[in-house]
Amino acid sequence: MTHAKTSSSSFDHITTDSQLAELVARLAGHPYLAFDTEFVSEHTYRSQLCLIQVAAPDTLAVIDTLKVRELDSFWRLLTEPGRTTVVHAGREEMGFILHAIGARPWLLFDVQVAAGLVDHDYPSGYATIVRRVLNVATNKGETRTDWRQRPLSPAQMEYAIDDVRHLEQIWRKLQAELESFGRTAWMQAEMATWQDDVEESFVRKRWRRVSGLNGLSRRELAIACELWHWRDSVAESRDMPPKRVLRDDLLVELCKRKSADERQISAIRGMQRSDLKHILNGISDAIDRGLALPENECPGGERHRAPPPQLAVLGQFLSTAIAGVCRQMSIAPALVGTASDMRDLLALKLGYHAGDREPLLASGWRAEVVGPLVDDLLAGRAALRIGDVRAHDPLVIERFGADRGV
Repeated sequence: MTHAKTSSSSFDHITTDSQLAELVARLAGHPYLAFDTEFVSEHTYRSQLCLIQVAAPDTLAVIDTLKVRELDSFWRLLTEPGRTTVVHAGREEMGFILHAIGARPWLLFDVQVAAGLVDHDYPSGYATIVRRVLNVATNKGETRTDWRQRPLSPAQMEYAIDDVRHLEQIWRKLQAELESFGRTAWMQAEMATWQDDVEESFVRKRWRRVSGLNGLSRRELAIACELWHWRDSVAESRDMPPKRVLRDDLLVELCKRKSADERQISAIRGMQRSDLKHILNGISDAIDRGLALPENECPGGERHRAPPPQLAVLGQFLSTAIAGVCRQMSIAPALVGTASDMRDLLALKLGYHAGDREPLLASGWRAEVVGPLVDDLLAGRAALRIGDVRAHDPLVIERFGADRGV
């Protein structure tokens, strides 16, 4: 096992399967570990994993994933009962685990989420959290590194290991703060929901994320769905980002044209790339499928009462007021929800909600924070007024009756 040394640290540099097996055996004796990854996402269908950085008691290691290809033993280690896995903004890390072994860490603790539950900022970068929690500066010198290149310089390796060096200390301090606020259960619930959302985004085909779908008819949405699945299949087979196969704006334009004729498709500005000529048939077939779908199977078009335009104003207004309350409670407003989430909650309470999912602010700890106050405002048991116009939160909420002021 290579033992790398820099000016401020030493760590194991894992480059072979046997070295990884030795590291996993050592880590298996610890009830927790922290890890981070370096990856490149611009050029491939899935993010290309280049490094895994690991920290545990008396252990710092960097796994070179371009040399050590069989990583399942490490991923399985994270799923073993009783082990806590600590990450920062671990969406991609979660994706790597799910894609590799289809399982979750036994207990995942994301310090970015925890910071939002006990502080005013979300999402906070790693350097910001290290500075706030530990009052320590971090290495910022390699943010534009192409992690696929080898060999990596000592400065690049030091930058990578810095991303996990402080995670244990941060985890313990934030865990103590959560306990002092009585929010440990909030954190556990948030991590469970967060992992559900991440897993769904990696497993479920999310065609509705195409930019520009608003305003399309049901038939046009049916074409968009077919084109998205075709594009995703081509991108995966070629190992390239889907938008390099067909840009969102071109996909939407094809939906609006509603023509499967290859000559009309190729006449659209932006469709003259030489590589697109080889896939015109696939585009045409996808559009044909969308055009042939029975009307009652086309997406969208659910019948419900349209919410009044006042909901947008109320949502923005109440969201601003609730943000002030959140800051008073040392909770990051951005973690609680957005103005759009507030509109969804108001739509539910006023009888306009028609979605297949409960609004974010209507359940769990968010409902505990937001729900009673919104109910009081809607029922006239509380009112908003302008306080100190120079204050960070100039809106003041006043409750009537026994409990006055927030």
